Amino acid sequence: MGRDSWRGKSFSESRRVAMPTFMRASLRQLLLGLVFIGIVGLEVELALLRHAESFSQWIPHVTLIIGLLSTAMVFFRTGRVTLRVFQTLMLIFLVVGALGVYLHYRGNVEFALERYPSLTGVRLIWKALRGASPALAPAALSQLGLLGLLYTYRHPGLARNSAQRHESVD
Repeated sequence: MGRDSWRGKSFSESRRVAMPTFMRASLRQLLLGLVFIGIVGLEVELALLRHAESFSQWIPHVTLIIGLLSTAMVFFRTGRVTLRVFQTLMLIFLVVGALGVYLHYRGNVEFALERYPSLTGVRLIWKALRGASPALAPAALSQLGLLGLLYTYRHPGLARNSAQRHESVD
């Protein structure tokens, strides 16, 4: 039932043969590529927004540059140490993203209360979420951190013994 009657191969086997070698990237490689593109994109976006007026605004720049270097290291030299450094940086991405959401939201609340001192409750939250600083935008950094951690999930380079190292989850 699952066979192409005219070729004698399953559909997935026939697709695998027809696809050129350079297009056969593993899911793991695609995740790393998304992390790389995301880091570059966020850094360009922050630069275009001139997001560098205070110390706290430099935090995502530094995090992204170090993350970019770590991503390149993992791409060119996938070893246990580079993967652990990468995992640590992806955890830092999660924390910095959450911190950014908090700082943006807090700034928007302060601004909203300056303009409308009587705002409280849901109306204040709504005003802060829709404020001048995009309150949820820093969560994109956390999303990249999650993608990076997904890349390292059960990575063969993190296996303790050689038998596990040769198994691939791609």
